[in-house]
Amino acid sequence: MKQLFTLFLFLFTITGFAQLTPPTELQSYYNGVDFSNTGMTLFNELATKTISKHTNNLSYSEAQEALAIVDLEPSSSTHVLLLYGFSDDTCETNTSNDNDHRTRDKTAFGGGATCEWNREHTYPKSLGNPSLGTSGPGSDAHHLRACDVQRNSNRGSKKFSSGSGNSGDSNGGWYPGDEWKGDVARMMMYMYLRYGSQCLPTNVGIGNSNSVDSNMINLFLEWNAEDPVSQYEINRNNYLGDISNTYAQGNRNPFIDNPYLATAIWGGPTAQNTWGSSSPDTEAPTAPTDLEVTSEGSTSIELNWTASTDNINVTEYQIYVDGNLYMTVNTNSATVTNLSPETTYSFYVIALDNAGNESTPSETITGTTTNTGSVGGECASEDFENIPPDNSSYTDRTWTGNNGQWTATKARTDMSINDRAITIDFRGNSDGETLTSPSIPGGIANLSITTQRFYSGTDGSLDILVNNTVIGSVPYSDTAQTTTIENINIDGNITVVVQDNDSGSARVAIDDLSWTCYSTMDIDDQDFSKLSIYPNPVHGNFITVSTNETLQFKIYNIIGKLVSEGQTVNNNINVSMLSSGVYIVKLSNGKQQITKKIIKE
Repeated sequence: MKQLFTLFLFLFTITGFAQLTPPTELQSYYNGVDFSNTGMTLFNELATKTISKHTNNLSYSEAQEALAIVDLEPSSSTHVLLLYGFSDDTCETNTSNDNDHRTRDKTAFGGGATCEWNREHTYPKSLGNPSLGTSGPGSDAHHLRACDVQRNSNRGSKKFSSGSGNSGDSNGGWYPGDEWKGDVARMMMYMYLRYGSQCLPTNVGIGNSNSVDSNMINLFLEWNAEDPVSQYEINRNNYLGDISNTYAQGNRNPFIDNPYLATAIWGGPTAQNTWGSSSPDTEAPTAPTDLEVTSEGSTSIELNWTASTDNINVTEYQIYVDGNLYMTVNTNSATVTNLSPETTYSFYVIALDNAGNESTPSETITGTTTNTGSVGGECASEDFENIPPDNSSYTDRTWTGNNGQWTATKARTDMSINDRAITIDFRGNSDGETLTSPSIPGGIANLSITTQRFYSGTDGSLDILVNNTVIGSVPYSDTAQTTTIENINIDGNITVVVQDNDSGSARVAIDDLSWTCYSTMDIDDQDFSKLSIYPNPVHGNFITVSTNETLQFKIYNIIGKLVSEGQTVNNNINVSMLSSGVYIVKLSNGKQQITKKIIKE
């Protein structure tokens, strides 16, 4: 019986895993590794190779210089791509290419809280056993990444955990974001391979242990399979592995060379096998189609298009404005910001795949930003991502938000709803605590705000004042809830204030405060832009659209795949079939259309 089991295991080994042969350009590097092996035997052979090839140990300052080269955005020679970043995570600056937390000028290295980048230890120094320090594993460029200073601080030394959508606190740890989870998984595998027990995956991630190797957690295997290797990872791996380069180490990350190696070692979901064919991927994605302007604001224009297809995988889209590369996204929609009012712009989109193959451009379309007082586009939004670093003390705070300088009295900054939030102590309202926006042009039509009570206290509501006049109130409880106040319809420059009305007594977190523009001009032509979807985040099986008109809808997932379509029934859309994650909802009445982002929890 034992012999029969041994034979079965042998047959499973040779038939259950793909045959692995490195491509010609890597065969010299991996000489001596027997890729017919699996499990911990293969792990140990790869570990020996990775350690022996690591002939140049970078100093901490040399690692910084290396990141300014290896972390360059593939389409840029001046900007580094930021780990955990995403395109709508804004950073206030007057430099046109530094308009978000996704890229940063490679020279803007520092420790400041605004628009600078520094070295993120994806395997935190303090989680190593012993601590990684700033030499050896602490200066290994294979796990150091360029990262926005604030987001680096937000992550701190939190362990990686499951989640969806953009990066942030999730399930008791830190979720790196849909775009970055595969990068993180492969870096954690490398650190374990290179430094062994000093960098165990179980010490840096939250999840179930692997059945083959109890030091590995299955979460990293899932991320490795779900988020394929990008050209960006390949570029940095090639540089660091070529010892002739100034800041190279000489060794490579095998799991970037072929993610399927993780499957061969630890099992789990089948990852991409980049050695499955001797022929390189030269097939470009199809061109994005149906590019359209879905919303026009005074300084921003929203775009949407039908996702491209590819023989392997579409990884990102490049957005061109007036013929110049403006931004890169990984969904089939984008918001182009920092535009001038009453100006016409041209747009086209190019799709890229894992190998860096570019599609032909989409059709070119134009969009025109509105007058600062017109109805329709979003006039202001504040996501509180730029508030000072986490602090649990209550004090008066001032920060530069998405639309200028905001203030909050008796506030703390260490709580979160959808990522960061501002938490104000409204207990008793003895000092008249408030959250106050800057004066912003364009008027106000509809206002949305998310609230949640933390700690002890009683539920209640907060008053919303526009230009010192109460225009409505929003409830709060111990559950996060988003409330929209419609038909405010005040013209001109406006200042919004959130204050207590003594209906309850609590410390209330506030997040995702935004409003649409309003003017007495052309109201009828812009009514469709006032549509809102609630609740958001979605906790149940239905979402409601704020109109009695029957609308056509299409729902796309984060990679642009159409997952549901139909028409609203009694103002509702059934979303019971959606799993947890971020989705784009496109609404149309045949004459006008709009897109909204929702989060399904």
